[in-house]
Amino acid sequence: MHARLALLLALSQTAALAATLRLNVLLITADDMGYNTPAFAGCLTPGITPNLDRLAKQGVWFVNAHVTVAVCQPSRECLMTGRYPHRNGATGFYPVRSEVPTLMESLKAAGYQLGIMAKVSHLAPPSKFPWDYSYDARELGQGRDPSLYYRSAREFFAKAKDAGKPYFLMANSQDPHRPWAGSEGEITQGQGKLARKKKAKKVAGAQANEDGIAAQATYPPPARIYKPEEVVVPGFLPDLPNVRKEMAQYYSSAHRCDETVGEILRALKDSGFEESTLVMFLSDNGISMPFGKSNCYLASTRTPWLVRWPGKVKPSTVDRDHFISGIDFMPTILEAAGVAAPANMDGRSFLPLLLGLDQPGRDRVFTCYNDTSGRRSYPMRCLQTRHCGYIYNAWSDGTTQYRAEPMGGLTFNAMQQAAMDQKDVAARVEMLLHRVPEEFYDFATDPDGLHNLIADPKCQEQVAQARKDMLSWMQRTQDPLLNTYRARLKPKPLKP
Repeated sequence: MHARLALLLALSQTAALAATLRLNVLLITADDMGYNTPAFAGCLTPGITPNLDRLAKQGVWFVNAHVTVAVCQPSRECLMTGRYPHRNGATGFYPVRSEVPTLMESLKAAGYQLGIMAKVSHLAPPSKFPWDYSYDARELGQGRDPSLYYRSAREFFAKAKDAGKPYFLMANSQDPHRPWAGSEGEITQGQGKLARKKKAKKVAGAQANEDGIAAQATYPPPARIYKPEEVVVPGFLPDLPNVRKEMAQYYSSAHRCDETVGEILRALKDSGFEESTLVMFLSDNGISMPFGKSNCYLASTRTPWLVRWPGKVKPSTVDRDHFISGIDFMPTILEAAGVAAPANMDGRSFLPLLLGLDQPGRDRVFTCYNDTSGRRSYPMRCLQTRHCGYIYNAWSDGTTQYRAEPMGGLTFNAMQQAAMDQKDVAARVEMLLHRVPEEFYDFATDPDGLHNLIADPKCQEQVAQARKDMLSWMQRTQDPLLNTYRARLKPKPLKP
């Protein structure tokens, strides 16, 4: 009873304070950063994220944080609606349904100044996201120039100060999304952009700059370039030379993302808004590697989620007990800001956790996947707890072959080559391409999800409970896969 009274008192005081001070909110997102890439999350590759590590010491790190769907646009649209993809209409790279309320609409009605930096088109349609100021990727060095993020963020904060309005700024780094720093894809893309610039200048009668360096003309180099021998290869990937090469490129890009985070936070400090701003950082999904992004594995949806809130969140806090999800972002921000929340959101506010209180019912998350950016459909559903992960692959029929963006680089090609004479790699390639209808992993013994225990006699009690929980969730959220899943679970008649 005393704990409940303390919670109610803390929440009422926070709502009153928010209404008086008009809380400012800064959301910083990475693009395709693995949950254990930052040093604070255990990365052994040196010097990756000094700015994020500093931010972690200033606030709380949620160890068991997940995005709702592990691909760019649907993930972000879950953040901004508080709903699962099949409940907001954005099951792939599609717009949110017109009748679904968004965070931007609620904050706009409450008098907030709204801004977004890069990834503008990944929140659609524009009518549901009424930004006052938007900076597209071209204004930010293709979303990868830390100095341009500082300049644009400083400009946005100054406009908010002049307007006398509270603000919400979504600052999206496009690192460490492919193409990675120093990769052939980045250089080729840079050459293409530079060639178009040269052509335009020549048409105008101007002298083209023949001395421009292609990659640097588009993306500034990271402050540190990693070598293959310096990096740590994730356990869910084979340690092959070209995998290491690509991981080095990834870590270089992750370091540039951290530089961007540092410049955004420097702009915030210089603006004078630092003490009145709630800062959140997370990645929209996991690393763009096989068994990462565009799937439902632990490496797909788990995200490095940080919150700094001066005077409210205790510094250097690590929350290992509670699960939070992408659908919880919108209700949390609205409650912290003292703004009325629309009905029918799937997520719920985790404000009590920010205030150092307990919150029951946070021992799991449900995640999902539907369509690729190319509109190929691979419907998956997942239940993640601290101890295990259960995945239902509705698309897996033994014939359909999976294909998505993370398979387009050096790593998957290296895996295919190694599969010719390495049985363990061949098994991983086969699993990636065709899956099986159900997967079950014991994270205590197999955190990288290498051994599917769905048929293990020792795990059948846990599997049965996971199926029951999945069915209940599908019913509750009116998942369109419900009938298909029911048919999957229906006992099969014995053969005569």
